[in-house]
Amino acid sequence: MKSVLCYGDSLTWGYDPVNLGRHAYEDRWTSVLQKGLGHGVRVLAEGLNGRTTAYDDHLADCERNGVKLLPTLLETHKPIDLVVIMLGTNDMKRGIEGTAVGATSGMKRLVSLVRHHDWGFDFEGPDVLIVSPPPICETANAFFAAMFKDALEESAMLASMYRDMADEMGCGFFDAGSVAKTTPLDGIHLDAANTRAIGRGLEPVVRMMLGI
Repeated sequence: MKSVLCYGDSLTWGYDPVNLGRHAYEDRWTSVLQKGLGHGVRVLAEGLNGRTTAYDDHLADCERNGVKLLPTLLETHKPIDLVVIMLGTNDMKRGIEGTAVGATSGMKRLVSLVRHHDWGFDFEGPDVLIVSPPPICETANAFFAAMFKDALEESAMLASMYRDMADEMGCGFFDAGSVAKTTPLDGIHLDAANTRAIGRGLEPVVRMMLGI
């Protein structure tokens, strides 16, 4: 049995911008990936609304800094064969970080945490697959538009910067924006069809990295 840890934010948790709740279990991209990979692989969904790559959110009701949480989850779920990280959208918020450069630096730090974790028990460290989230789009939602003011251009740069960083660090890379689009309902989240599309798009990449 191989294990895949999917580490992300509300796009991984399955926030539903249509009904303002959570997508049905079968519609979440992690569930679609699990179904596609079959019983020989265990997909561990670790999505948290508002999670950043490496930055504190002092207004949050729980810990949202991805760097602070990842080591505990690596230890909880080990052994792990592959870590899939899709983060960066929340880094674009005003008052969090706000730049693609900052998100890329945060992602690089997350990869380093995986690579240098003390796995113990003669467990081998997992491969890492970096996923750039679909770019933010324009929205008439006043709250989200204000929260992500000036983020559209920065968000659009994430894929190319993540790709270069993945090459530099020897990680896998997938551009979720190549298969899914954010909804103008709020500019950052995904409807059910688009979140399912990410699971389908990731399946062949994950299969290749797992060697199955």
